[in-house]
Amino acid sequence: MPFPPRKKTPFPRISPLLARHPTGIVVGCGLFVLLMLMLVAAMLVQERRDAVARAAGNAENLAVVVERDLSHTFALFDLSLAELADGIRDPGVTALPSRYRQRLLFDRSMVAGPHMGSLLYVDASGAIAVDSASAVPRAGNFADRSWFFVHRDSPDVGLYISPPYQSRLRDGDWSIAFSRRVNHADGSFAGVVMGAMRIEYFRELLSGLNMGEHGAITLFHIDGSVLMRNPEQPGTVGRSLKGSANFQRFIGQPDKWFFGMASLDAERRLYIYRKFESIPLVISIGPAARDIYAAWNRRAAIIGAFAVLLATVLLGAAWLLAQEFRYRLRIETNLRLLSRTDGLTGLSNRHTLDEALARECRRSRRTGVPLALLFIDVDHFKAFNDHYGHQAGDDTLSAVAQAIGAAVRRPGDIAARYGGEEFVVILPDTDLDGALAVAATIHDGVRQQAIPHERSELRIVSVSIGVACHPGGAGLDTAALLKAADQGLYAAKAGGRNRTALAPAAHLDAAGPFGSVLVEHS
Repeated sequence: MPFPPRKKTPFPRISPLLARHPTGIVVGCGLFVLLMLMLVAAMLVQERRDAVARAAGNAENLAVVVERDLSHTFALFDLSLAELADGIRDPGVTALPSRYRQRLLFDRSMVAGPHMGSLLYVDASGAIAVDSASAVPRAGNFADRSWFFVHRDSPDVGLYISPPYQSRLRDGDWSIAFSRRVNHADGSFAGVVMGAMRIEYFRELLSGLNMGEHGAITLFHIDGSVLMRNPEQPGTVGRSLKGSANFQRFIGQPDKWFFGMASLDAERRLYIYRKFESIPLVISIGPAARDIYAAWNRRAAIIGAFAVLLATVLLGAAWLLAQEFRYRLRIETNLRLLSRTDGLTGLSNRHTLDEALARECRRSRRTGVPLALLFIDVDHFKAFNDHYGHQAGDDTLSAVAQAIGAAVRRPGDIAARYGGEEFVVILPDTDLDGALAVAATIHDGVRQQAIPHERSELRIVSVSIGVACHPGGAGLDTAALLKAADQGLYAAKAGGRNRTALAPAAHLDAAGPFGSVLVEHS
C-alpha cells in the first residue's frame, strides 16, 4: 500500500557554522577583544612616547633659554675684561695716580653686579698688581690657579672660564673665574686680567626653573665639575662627575636625550643635555621619569581598567551566547533525532522509513544490486493488550523492537516501526537467503525473550514475517515491493503465524520466479 504523506514538524534551526562550531563565537570574540586590547595598548604606548617627547621638547627649549642668558652675561663680562686688559697695556693709564687709574679702569666694568667679584690684574709672577676693590692692591699670589697658568703656558687661549673654586679673597666663597692674557709690547707674558663670578648667580638662575617634584637641573663645567644643581645638595658644587656614565654620554654621544640613573640621588631621569657653543659649559635638564609618566599612568590605569572590563564583559557575553547555542544545538539534535525516531521503540519512524525505502529503491535500480524487505507483525497483539493491558503491550513492543534491532547489524540496514504492532526492515544489497537469515534471527531473538502470552497457542509472544526480495535494476517499484512484503506477511499469518513467508513472485513485477516459501519457526 502507498505511504501517506507526512507533514514535517518544524523546529528552530541555527547557523550551520555555529551548529558545527559554537565555540567559534568565543574564539571570534576573543580575537576581537585581542585586537581591541592591542589597539588600546598601541594607543597607550604612543601616548607614553608623546609624554617623553613633550618633556624632552620642553627641556630642550629651557636649555636654549639658559644658554642664551649665560652667553649674554658672559659676553658682557668678557667686554669688561677686554677693556681692563687694554687699559693695563696703555702706559699712559698705568702712569696715572692710583685714584684716577681706578676710576678709568673700572668705572664701566661689571664689578657693580651683585654676584660679581673683584676684577684683578695679576702680574707675570702671579701677584695682584691692580685690584678693583682697593686702590692699594690686596696681598695675594695666584700662580697656582688654573686661570693663571693656562694663559702663562698657552698664549692663544683667549677668554678662559675656569672650573668652580673657593675664593681666597672672599673666605672660600665658591666662584668661577673669567680671564684673559696680557702681553708686553714684545708679546711676552705680562700677566692676566681676571674677574670672578660668584656661584650664587647660577643658584638664582636655576632656582626659577621647575622640572617637577623629582626633576633636576645641573650646570657643569666642560671638565665635569658641577657649577650648580637645582635642587641643590650639600657638597654638590665643585664635585667632579667626569667619570660618571651620564656625563660621558653628555660629552661623547650624539644622543639628544636618554634615560639614565642619576649618580647623585639614584633617581631615574630623562636627561636632555646641551653643550654650549661659545662657553665651556654643559647643562643637563633631567625631569624624573615618574613625573613624566604620572599623568600617563593615571590615564593608562583608567583606560586599561575600562578596556579590561569591556573585554571581560564581551568574553563573558560570548561565552554565555556560546552556551546558549550549544543548548540550542543539543535541542536541535534531539529534535532531529526525535523527528526520525519512534518514541516508544527507539527504531526509525514512519517518516524515516519512507525516505530510506525510496532512497534504497533508487539505488537498487541504478546499481542493479538486490534489495530485500521484511514486514513484521506481533502475533495476537490485540488479544495481548486486552489481557495484559496497554502498558504491558507497550513494553512488549519495545522488547520486540530490541530483538529486531539486534538482528539488523549492518550500517546500511534500517529497522523501523510501521505502525501499531507492525515493523519493517530494509536490507540493501541482500538476496533471498540473506533476508531469510535475518528473519530467522529475529524469530530467535523474540523467542528467547520468552514474553508470556496466555492468549497465544505458543504461550509466549511470537512474530510473523513477510519477505520480499527484488534482484535490482529496472522494474523495481517501491509500493510494489512493500505490497509484496505485506502479502508475504498475510501468507505467514494464514499459515499459522510464528513463521516467515516469501511473497509470490507476481507481486514483485518481473522480479523473477522466486515462488512462495513458508518457513515455520518453532
